Amino acid sequence: MVKIIPFKAVKPTRAIVGLVASRPYQSYTLDERESRMAYNPYSFLHIVNPGYKYAQEVTGEERYKLVKNRYSEFKEDGVFVQDEKPSFYVYKIVNRLGQEFCGIIAATSAEDYEKNVIKKHEDTIAKREETFKSYLQTVGFNAEPVLLTYPDNTTIAEIIKETQKGYAEFEFTMTYRDTHYLWKIDNAETIKTIQHEFSKMNTVYIADGHHRSASSYLLYKDEKAKNPNHNGSESYNFFMSYLIPESNLVIHEFNRLIKDLNGLTKEEFLIKLDASYRIENRGLIPYNPSKAHHFSMYLDGEFYSLYLRKGNYDFKTALDELDAQLLYKTILKPILEIEDLRHDNRIAYVNGKHEMITIKSSVDNGEFKVGFGMCPSNVEQMKQIADEGLTMPPKSTYILPKLRSGITIYEY
Repeated sequence: MVKIIPFKAVKPTRAIVGLVASRPYQSYTLDERESRMAYNPYSFLHIVNPGYKYAQEVTGEERYKLVKNRYSEFKEDGVFVQDEKPSFYVYKIVNRLGQEFCGIIAATSAEDYEKNVIKKHEDTIAKREETFKSYLQTVGFNAEPVLLTYPDNTTIAEIIKETQKGYAEFEFTMTYRDTHYLWKIDNAETIKTIQHEFSKMNTVYIADGHHRSASSYLLYKDEKAKNPNHNGSESYNFFMSYLIPESNLVIHEFNRLIKDLNGLTKEEFLIKLDASYRIENRGLIPYNPSKAHHFSMYLDGEFYSLYLRKGNYDFKTALDELDAQLLYKTILKPILEIEDLRHDNRIAYVNGKHEMITIKSSVDNGEFKVGFGMCPSNVEQMKQIADEGLTMPPKSTYILPKLRSGITIYEY
């Protein structure tokens, strides 16, 4: 049984929402951040990078307190206003390719996370969980929802469709040419219907935001332990999520770039690959794999196709079937001796929205020695891995939609 509740979102005013909304802080280069903050006083980046005001880098608890101060100033200046009634929010994104994503922003249950009703498919780093938990405790708000996916539901789909016929509270386009729309649902009967439909679901799945959800769960545990009058209705029992149907997720792969061949010559490397793969030299013709367990490789100015010799590999779990895991188990770890996919500086990742030509360029310029491309995984694989209690290797999926910060804010 999935529990979601409406909440009183803090939102920018309609006139400036497009100026406030930002990508996640880490996704900007330093120059991009500096430029946006220099010319846009409303950018949410001013809140999450408060040291900019003093031309100074601040970290840790000092930064968290300044974030809280900047946020309070935005509210005092009328940039942010809180809704009077708890609501759900229908949120739609249409990107420059015409892809459309639409779902519901709601508060989801930390207890559901604890009970594995909200399922995970990625490992998290304990230090990052604790850091973001401390951040949330100090600043008192969260401005970027976790992306969750649920089984397609005709009743919810009809409500979303009907809601979009009304007046959109927000409609704005970002510099990346994606257009955002937001509608409020504050009708009590409609809210009850949505909650009832979710209550009939056994599970929902985290698509993106594993660290944010894990940190919110740690916050819930801390605050619950400190509160002798805990009753389950406090704001810390929930965290903000964007729930979209499974059919609306778009999953791209992350391709791999490797800086060296682990001391092997090209010929020695190919011979070792031959034990697990049928190899075909494609020359200068780019090859893009079209099915599972097929890989593309770019090495020394030439493209190759690699087809797994299935008799040499055991498929025992859903994770074994995942191409990112397969590449790790058959090439990256045994041949190239890359053990730690998260921290080894010999490996880099390129999301699959970019063509193989990006891999070619990175190898040709000498920065990397070899690149590998693969097919993207799908929602069913992601769910099955989560259902089996397993986790994908780092950078296994690049999932759309990518959300913006500062459009709806959940206060603790």
